[in-house]
Amino acid sequence: MTEENITRIDLDGKEIILLGTAHVSKKSAEEVQELIELERPDSVCVELDEQRYQTIVDGNKWRDMDIFKVIKNKKATFLLMSLVISSFQKRLAKQFGIKPGQEMIQGIESAKEVGAELVLADRNIQITFARVWHAIGLKGKAQLLLTILYSLFNDEKISEEEIEKLKSQDMLNSMLEEFTKAHPDLKRPLIDERDQYLAQKIKDAPGNKVVAVLGAAHVPGIKKEIHNEHNLQTLTKIPPKSKVPKILGWAIPIFIISIIAYTFYLNYEAGISQTISWVLWNGSLSAIGAAIAFGHPLTILTALLVAPLSSLSPLLAAGWFAGIVEAYIRRPNVGDFERLSDDVISVKGFWTNKVTRILLVVALTNIGSTLGTMIGGADVVRLFIRTILGG
Repeated sequence: MTEENITRIDLDGKEIILLGTAHVSKKSAEEVQELIELERPDSVCVELDEQRYQTIVDGNKWRDMDIFKVIKNKKATFLLMSLVISSFQKRLAKQFGIKPGQEMIQGIESAKEVGAELVLADRNIQITFARVWHAIGLKGKAQLLLTILYSLFNDEKISEEEIEKLKSQDMLNSMLEEFTKAHPDLKRPLIDERDQYLAQKIKDAPGNKVVAVLGAAHVPGIKKEIHNEHNLQTLTKIPPKSKVPKILGWAIPIFIISIIAYTFYLNYEAGISQTISWVLWNGSLSAIGAAIAFGHPLTILTALLVAPLSSLSPLLAAGWFAGIVEAYIRRPNVGDFERLSDDVISVKGFWTNKVTRILLVVALTNIGSTLGTMIGGADVVRLFIRTILGG
């Protein structure tokens, strides 16, 4: 084993060894095993949080998921995006015939073999997502969603030699530079803050010798941050939600209802036209979203009927109702949950697995409803202005 991907740090007499890995590389997993067996550290830190650790050690995790609870707790879209993100790594892992995150799995196993204490050193993934979402504006959110969705449809092959190149610090720094230019607000919560969190957890790991198994992208940042003190409580604080969406959530429905009511007062026929436009735009685009997700006909009908009403209340969403109907009619069985990890590897799998189809119904119905609100609302305003000018 060469020292190319290994960084050694002496911190007040404590030896810290950072191993930069590529998450879908056979060679990385082998290097993890070799390094831990050779160094026999007191602690092994892995780039996992408790949630991802449980996913690795509990193969039956998906069987216990309550899809109705996921929808009720408004976590359907979050779960869908998490599965889409993981699908890219799983496709690469399948290409090379290994498990996703095999180097982390190897780190867990090797820690047990040498009697080292295992430290889950990464920040909770939901906190990271929350801080990422809070840090970027509307344009950034759209770009992030498009990037994630592109990864689902992109089946481009990559050689293992190219993956191994990611361990080169020059290549890595170059990649991070381009990444920062494309998503300047995304780098801080996704990379910088996690570097700080990982550095502090590694520094606090028990014993005089610590091996840390990390994605290569984090090594340069951790080398810098490990010499500083970081407040983990601050780094895990979920930012307060902006009041603007809540205000708009109530203001827009009140505005729409008010001008429709006033139009009825001025011109009954114009009020009828406004109402029909609102219902048709909201209902049809929401139903189209459910149809794109291959929802059951009753699911599509639910989206059609509910969207015009749910769009007038910030407490309701057409996707929730459509998702519950889809889950009730096409309730996922144990087989769907067991195949979930494999099905998310392909686009076809996302649409055929009953679990992910329900999540798609929720997300796409809500997107359709949002578009319907924008277009329908604009048409309501147009008819209102025409009525005023005509009067």
